[in-house]
Amino acid sequence: MNEQSRILQLRKELHEHNHRYYVLNQPVISDQDFDFLMHELQELEARHPEMADPNSPSVRVGSDLNQNFQQVTHKYPMLSLANTYNADDVREWYEQVSRGLEGEPFEVCCEMKYDGLSISLTYEDGKLVQAVTRGDGVQGDDVTNNVRTIRSIPLQLSASLPYPHTFEIRGEILLPWDNFNRLNAEREEIGETPFANPRNAASGTLKSQNSRVVAERGLDAYLYYLLGDEVPADGHIENLDAARSWGFKISEGMKKVNSLQGILDYIDYWDKERKNLPVATDGIVLKVNSIRQQRHLGFTAKSPRWAIAYKFKAERACTPLIEVTYQVGRTGAITPVANMEAVQLAGTTVRRATLNNEDFIRSFDLHIGDYVFVEKGGEIIPKIVGVDVEKRKADAEAVKFITHCPECGAELVRYEGEAAHYCPNDSGCPPQIKGRIEHFIARKAMNIMSLGPETVDEFYQRGLIHNIADLYDLTVQQIDPSGNKAKSALNIVKAIEESHNVPFERVVFALGIRFVGVTTAKLLARHFKDIDTLMNASLQDLLDVEMVGNVIAESIISYFHNEDNLAILQRLRDKGLQMSLSEEQTAGRTNTLEGKSIVISGVFTHHSRDEYKALIEQHGGKNVGSISGKTSFILAGDNMGPSKLQKAEKLGVPLMSEEEFLSMIETASPSTTNSEEAAPQTDTKQNSPIQLDLFS
Repeated sequence: MNEQSRILQLRKELHEHNHRYYVLNQPVISDQDFDFLMHELQELEARHPEMADPNSPSVRVGSDLNQNFQQVTHKYPMLSLANTYNADDVREWYEQVSRGLEGEPFEVCCEMKYDGLSISLTYEDGKLVQAVTRGDGVQGDDVTNNVRTIRSIPLQLSASLPYPHTFEIRGEILLPWDNFNRLNAEREEIGETPFANPRNAASGTLKSQNSRVVAERGLDAYLYYLLGDEVPADGHIENLDAARSWGFKISEGMKKVNSLQGILDYIDYWDKERKNLPVATDGIVLKVNSIRQQRHLGFTAKSPRWAIAYKFKAERACTPLIEVTYQVGRTGAITPVANMEAVQLAGTTVRRATLNNEDFIRSFDLHIGDYVFVEKGGEIIPKIVGVDVEKRKADAEAVKFITHCPECGAELVRYEGEAAHYCPNDSGCPPQIKGRIEHFIARKAMNIMSLGPETVDEFYQRGLIHNIADLYDLTVQQIDPSGNKAKSALNIVKAIEESHNVPFERVVFALGIRFVGVTTAKLLARHFKDIDTLMNASLQDLLDVEMVGNVIAESIISYFHNEDNLAILQRLRDKGLQMSLSEEQTAGRTNTLEGKSIVISGVFTHHSRDEYKALIEQHGGKNVGSISGKTSFILAGDNMGPSKLQKAEKLGVPLMSEEEFLSMIETASPSTTNSEEAAPQTDTKQNSPIQLDLFS
């Protein structure tokens, strides 16, 4: 056998041994024998660079080369699940599903909700070609090189297996408890701050610029969602069974049930048994198993109707309160923080917990030295839920809320109807200034991801930036006067320059107007179309926008009446940021459905429910979830529920067929409603899954 053939043989053998050891937990050779084969492969590959393969088992050891992660747009968005914390909510969801399916029998797949970092893996011809983090759900970081070091993720599937030509599989990257504890012990030994929990450790590891570090830390992965045009079955759990046979690590704890009691029994079992798992979990995910039924049930504005996450009840511990410190947010809000004696809770060390506001502190009558009961909300965020008053010392000092900003000394204010105290010095308080800049550069805002909080703080301390507009004056020479970090400085300047292309709706969000989130910013941008019209909008003009109430409207008016804000906005305008909707964004939009509230019901032929919702918004209409006297009409597909038909007849709400609706909007905008831009096409094959992934 020549050396090239030996390389191929070794790769095949090592892939199989990796799978047996890290996925099946059934090794058939010793670690020493494995290392011997690996060293032989590395030596042969070094002699034959023409045989280089990014999916060779030898890449598992990682590389010392630094890397800058590229952003990749997900082919299928990675969305979130609604959360629930009790059996009553699970029962309500189950009954809603039953009503949505109009009595048709259905099965539910119950599976563990692993507490890690979401990942999407793409395979072509059985080879791993790309690994992308969840990011903001629309786009994430390409971490392929780092993921290749995770031994439980197959780099190449056996050529003899019947897998699709192209598919995506999604799941969680995790750091097992044993590796987490080992890593933290090593960090404490060398004087580094230990990671707070396995999820943070996994996230920080996967984002490391050095893949050798990733390889050494021992990440693991569980996969739980298969996507593609040629998935094997209509059943979610059946698709994962197929993926397991292809070599993927799939949880053995999944179970398909056909009753509410089956779900509750599953939850009760794993609420106790999960403590014996080698990785962190924070709940149960429930999914209607049939992809066809998932498609029929569709989505609400934020989450699917066919899936829900049940979060386990939080664990509780008791520990002394040492002191209360105060943090200043980007809006000036003051958040008190309890600093406690370290305590183990849900597998992690807890030293700090938020106290929310002054009223929260008073409600517990907190004193320094009190023994406080701490829980982890959703097993993630620590919170104080009570005080053991019997242990309080007689001379304990009551916690008194501060009167002045701990950062700039300004006297705090508390606005009418607000629970929080605020520092009013928004133009001179460092945390507020830096917080607004961090908000501005965030992914959902201007997406200047070459910067981060530490860099913002450094630039602020050096006097390079004092507000968001200063970013656009930065030069490579200012950032790196010594020339030692020229590449990094160039990347920052380049990323800032590229932000000129960020669309107007995200610019509105990036401005950091109080109470204006991503969705509100999008609605404002689409309604007013440019910054000048938004700036000059009256209170009533703003209230005419969907989801904008008095609080938001008054905040917007206040923002645009601030001289400092107007000066910064003018500088941003002069620098060429997008201050209006582009022609592409406005093309195809009509007022055909303006003022109309529309309910969608039934099963459709030409488009999915979500595509019809997009079309309704595109033509000025409003999607509503239930029928009322204010409903303009029902877009009715096949198999519309009898209860909805009766309610429509009773209220006199007209029905409109799919064909009538498409004809109406095509008359208004024929060039757009027939295009892919109007509504993304969804594969309608019976066995194709919903082309979205879900995370709680």
